[in-house]
Amino acid sequence: MPASTDPIRPPPASTQRDRVEPYVTRDGSTVRELMHPAVHGNAAQSLAEAVVPAGARTQRHRHALTEEIYHFVRGRGRMLLGTSDFPVAAGDTVCIPPGTPHALHNDGLEDLVLLCACAPAYSHDDTELL
Repeated sequence: MPASTDPIRPPPASTQRDRVEPYVTRDGSTVRELMHPAVHGNAAQSLAEAVVPAGARTQRHRHALTEEIYHFVRGRGRMLLGTSDFPVAAGDTVCIPPGTPHALHNDGLEDLVLLCACAPAYSHDDTELL
């Protein structure tokens, strides 16, 4: 027998972006945790949408344990990754190895929006501001 589905309430390991409350991370970006083990019961990674407003930048930081993958979905800006500084725009994807200093600068005219996958899942305690 197939599992019943409730069109009003998504299953526990499911989210709807517009129902997720945004918050500001330690680096200064505004984030919506779309999937996180502490909230949704998935096993090991997190997925968030981050927004850096036009003209803003995140604070340079690193994560000792977490590997991040940024996939840019809107806008353009500059990525500082280790000693590299390069342009990023919608459609680009960047891997950030654990321990690598990084930051974003939105030098565009619209919000810079990205999806951020973290493994292990994002933790404020694993964020070191530089």
